[in-house]
Order: sequence, then C-alpha cells, then structure tokens
Amino acid sequence: MTSDFAPDLAEFRAEAASWLNHALSTEFPNLRGVQNHLDHIEERRAWERALGDARWSCIGFPAGYGGRDATLAQQVVFAEEYARAQAPVRIGHIGVELIGPTLLAFGTPEQKDRFLPDIAAGRAIWCQGYSEPDAGSDLAAIRTHARLNGDRYIIQGQKIWTSWSMFADWIFVLARTAQGSAGRRGLSFLLVPLRRPGITVRPIRQITGEAEFAEIFFDEANSRVADRIGAEGEGWKIAMALLGFERGASTLSQQMNFRNELTAVIAAARARGRLADPLIRHRLVDAHIGLTIMRASALRMLASSAQGTLSNAGYTYKLYWASWRRNLGELAMDVLGQDGECADSDGRFHELTRLYLASRADTIYAGTNEIQRNIIAERALQLPREPRGP
Repeated sequence: MTSDFAPDLAEFRAEAASWLNHALSTEFPNLRGVQNHLDHIEERRAWERALGDARWSCIGFPAGYGGRDATLAQQVVFAEEYARAQAPVRIGHIGVELIGPTLLAFGTPEQKDRFLPDIAAGRAIWCQGYSEPDAGSDLAAIRTHARLNGDRYIIQGQKIWTSWSMFADWIFVLARTAQGSAGRRGLSFLLVPLRRPGITVRPIRQITGEAEFAEIFFDEANSRVADRIGAEGEGWKIAMALLGFERGASTLSQQMNFRNELTAVIAAARARGRLADPLIRHRLVDAHIGLTIMRASALRMLASSAQGTLSNAGYTYKLYWASWRRNLGELAMDVLGQDGECADSDGRFHELTRLYLASRADTIYAGTNEIQRNIIAERALQLPREPRGP
C-alpha cells in the first residue's frame, strides 16, 4: 500500500470531505475541533446518529449492517478526511473500531444481527472492560470472574480505566469463567449491558481535572450466555484479536489529530516568537519527521496485517506513537512557558497544557512502554525469556 490514494479515490475523498464539512458547518458547528472527550456529549450522540444515517459511521462494515463495504484504502481516506475536517473525537470509537470488527470476525449470525446495526446507527455506545486494579499491563492477571447459572453468567469483580463508561450503553468484559484458572486460560469474552442492577460506575478524576475514565464494580451482575463471543475459555484469543483491530484504519485518523496538535504547537510558537529559538525549531522539525515516519509505518502495518492479527510492524506502533506524543506534550509546555502553568477563571488549562497532561498517560495505558518492549522482544523477535534465578 502506498501513501498516495488520490488517483483512484479522488471522487470518494471529495464525497467524504463535502459531507463532513457541510454537516460541521450547518447542523453541528459546535463540534468542529472538539477533542475533549467530555465536551458536548449529547450533541456528539446526535453526531454519531447523523454519521449512521449517512452511512459514514462504519464504512468498513458490510452494507447489510449499516456500512458501505468500503475497501481498506477507502477507510484510510475517510479517516484522513474526518480528521482534516476537524470533526470531533468519536464517542462511538470503541464500538466502531474495536467490538464491531471483532463481532464481524468471531460473532455468530445472531450476534451480528443484534449488535452491529445499533453500532453503525450510533444507537449504542460501547466501552472496554479489560484492566483491573491489579492487572493493568498484565492483562492475564485479571480476577473478575463469572459463574454459569442457567442461560446467564453472574459476574463479580472490578474493572478500571474504562474510558467513556459514564455514558456508554454496553461493555465487553474479559472474565474468568473457569474456577481456579490462572493466566490466559479459563477466560471468556462477555458482552454486558451497562445500565442494569449490580453494576456501579464510579468516575475517576485525572490530572487534567476531568473524569474521562471510571472504575466499574460488578456485584452479581448478569450477562446472557448468548452474548459471549467465542466459546467458553476462548476469551484470551478474542481479546488479543480485538487489540489487533485497535491498530486498524483508525490509526490514520489518530495521526491526523496528532498533526492538528502539532499545527497548534507551531502556531503557539509563532505567536510567542519562539520560532527564533533554534532548539525549538529543531524539535518542531523533528516532530514533523516523526509524524511522517509514523504514517509510513502505519500504512505498512495496515497493508501487511491479516484481519485481527498484528504484523511485526504492528507490534512497534503503540510504543512509537506514545513516545512521540509524550515528547510533543513536553515541547508544547516549553513553547507556552509560564502561560502553560496557569488555568483560567473556570479552572481550565490552555489546550496545549491539556495536551501535555494527557500525553503523560500515553506511555502507560494499553501496556506501558516497558511492557511494549517486552512484547516486541517475545512475540515479534521471538527472543527467549531471561532465565529466572533460583
């Protein structure tokens, strides 16, 4: 796959750009440029439904489920145009990019019919139930368990760092269904309606002062056996496949948002006269080069990865972008100087200060940089583990 899609996809690109810019200029002007995950929630729910009505929500889905049967190249083009139009961060992301493709790959026909149309139409917002207080980067150490009771699983345990769970409708939960199991064995992948008895969602206030994440407590909550993806005990396989989809076409949209952030840093440096500083200029150029490398790497990863699996290039992606964005946040603070340390009268920081604060988490969540290096060594390079001492 090359980076030049213009010759054979110009018409598709123009159609996507036209719809996005028209919608953001007429019905949804307040949403252009919104990157804060917690702003304008109800308007963004309406935005998800508008995308669904126009079949722009899940263009890679089959047409029968509300998609467009889009090719990978078309998905990349739409992701680029979405970010170029400064459309809002999607609150439907986890449904569209993670659980949706997982259902397409592993779901039963009944599960596809039940869940995919609501995802594509923007009627159902999803969140992810993986991490636990004692099992963050080490996902195989989870302790949330689910016991079988007739046609239901009864779930007991806790999940943490669940993005957007405060307004999500469904959660997919990795839980132990085999008593006494440990590690990757005995896990199952369950789909659970979030707003029901036995489930408590408690927001977690983060360093930015907002609560984008929450912890979720399951106290005898129940889920239908029919809503388990894969066979009982296949949860690890399904969970890992889902993480493979996380490095799909949406990575190009993520990079376009990174480009918007870099553009904002450059504008701030120009406004403050910091472009005269050769060290600042050097770091800005280095950031641009890094973003160009990131895009080339993502295209290579998308072209070489099978559905739901990671190529060796894919294993490096999270480590690269997380480190790049952390460095961009530090550069932003150096450009802002003292202005970056002061909040306004409402207690809100400058957007680039928020970039800095948010980027501190990038090298921690979804596997720390240290864990990512271990994964690259073990799974991509097939290096042996260092023998443990006596």
